[in-house]
Amino acid sequence: MRCGDVHGVEEVMETMVSPSTARDTSRDASHLATDVLIIGAGGAGMYAALEAAREGASVLLADRSLIGRGGATVMAQMTVAAALGEQTPDHWEHHLADTLAAGRGLCNPALAALLCEDGPRRLREMDAWKVGWAREDGHIKQAQAPGHDRPRCAYVDFLATGPAVSRTLRTQLNNANGIRRVGDLAIIDIAVRDGAACGATALHLTSGDVVTIAAKAVVIATGGLTRLYRRNSASSNMSGDGYALALRAGAELIDMEFVQFFPIGHLAPRLVGMDPIMWDPFRYKLGGKLLNADMREFEEDYATRDKRSDGRYVLTRDLATYAITKEVEAGRGSPAGGAYLSFQHVPEADIRRAFGPVVDRLAANGIDLARAPVEVAPIAHYHMGGVRVDAELETAVPGLYACGEAVGGANGANRLSGNAITEAFVFGARAGRNAARRAARVSSAWSSEAARPAVDLLSGTGSEPQSNPAALIGDLQALMADFVGPFRTDDKLGRAIAGLAALRQQIGDGPWVSSSGYNIALLDWLDLRNMVLVAQSVALPALARTESRGAHQREDHPGLDETWTINQMISLSDGELRLTRNATPGGKAAA
Repeated sequence: MRCGDVHGVEEVMETMVSPSTARDTSRDASHLATDVLIIGAGGAGMYAALEAAREGASVLLADRSLIGRGGATVMAQMTVAAALGEQTPDHWEHHLADTLAAGRGLCNPALAALLCEDGPRRLREMDAWKVGWAREDGHIKQAQAPGHDRPRCAYVDFLATGPAVSRTLRTQLNNANGIRRVGDLAIIDIAVRDGAACGATALHLTSGDVVTIAAKAVVIATGGLTRLYRRNSASSNMSGDGYALALRAGAELIDMEFVQFFPIGHLAPRLVGMDPIMWDPFRYKLGGKLLNADMREFEEDYATRDKRSDGRYVLTRDLATYAITKEVEAGRGSPAGGAYLSFQHVPEADIRRAFGPVVDRLAANGIDLARAPVEVAPIAHYHMGGVRVDAELETAVPGLYACGEAVGGANGANRLSGNAITEAFVFGARAGRNAARRAARVSSAWSSEAARPAVDLLSGTGSEPQSNPAALIGDLQALMADFVGPFRTDDKLGRAIAGLAALRQQIGDGPWVSSSGYNIALLDWLDLRNMVLVAQSVALPALARTESRGAHQREDHPGLDETWTINQMISLSDGELRLTRNATPGGKAAA
């Protein structure tokens, strides 16, 4: 039977669960059972579901938003890196060399090799599924992106690749057998029995029902943590849920201090239905100028002495982030708190020729680049850190896997351009396949006792509200943006850690409201609980790492320090975060 999107828990129960297990009446919680539970239905989660189903597993694909329409993949609008070699001779080992170089010595070589070696297979599979990769002379067209030694990045078009990928995967889900999909389902806790993952506890958002899920294997595909920051380029549900779930289940996180900021994210005027990071290729292509509040071009103030062939200075991404940040700190920022990006010096015909139909979409947003600049600023874009896994994508908790941006280690200190969607494809497929194979060889270890703490948390009466949780989320985002942003110091990080500790104490151990129908305040409290834990997992290793490497820049510790060629791990013990370190191959542990 082919299955469409399922938004009601009861409908899934009727088709998946026997009456004897359909409800845990002692706890008044609905109960589901499946071979493989996949948490998150972006690109990685959908690919994991498809691959697990190919292996013959029954799959439950759960997401707190609509299936295939949340997360980062659907919002990505540019390119996908893979050594296809259709236009220029290439090999996955060349792609690997560029990935390792971008990672500044911190990549997990096995994960990075998996990404690069399996990438071409996944892009060709997507091609067979009619994703619509752009072609030239009958070959998949590939562009050269920063950090690559040759043209390697495929695309559908420069502003619609992510939506096309998501649409293609949703179509494959529609045609697949054995995959059940439940939207509006927020996973609250991974159930663990005898040290192994055996399912999860969830909250059905529209009804307020508590749902327990028995699973022989669980895959975390919840994306990154960019919602921790006031300005970000991803969807609003990427607040680090998967990292918090993994920590509480007993898994480790790795490289959490490495958050990638995009220098010229769109600020104003309002831009609807378009990627906020769309300006970068046009800035390079047309020579867009960065101007401060005095309408003075400031790139030369911060650039190295290297110039473009036309004699103009153009900042690299890291220097552009630094320059805009410093102009704002000096009181020379634009009204929205960034810088102006101007194409007004470019002939209108050239703008239209470069932007094509995008010009009309911009006009619908009230933007005319020939007559007025836009405002841009650095925004949180991607997270290199995440759940620590082995080459099979399994965590230290047997039966618990992770994939996509939820995984840490493959990208080291900085992600190579174009690797994000490739990572979703490759790691999603690997995690789904291995989860299904585990499910085929083990018996269900489900126990209602394993879910009891989470069920009790959601089923309690709740306490009187102490504060507005939505307002506290705003406070947390401000803390992270101001003190754990692109440029960090000991003082800033110390203030962030103190502020986060105060927030953690303020929210307490139990929700301020109970589960009863659609309850946005309860969801905000649950989000805040996770966000505080994950934010601490970023700030603590950022304070410890006294060097500047990749996306982690310490103004009080400039320059890369070889003694810090190490990975930092975060784990949770008795409710407290614990930081440990491992030397990477060829590295020495810091004192």
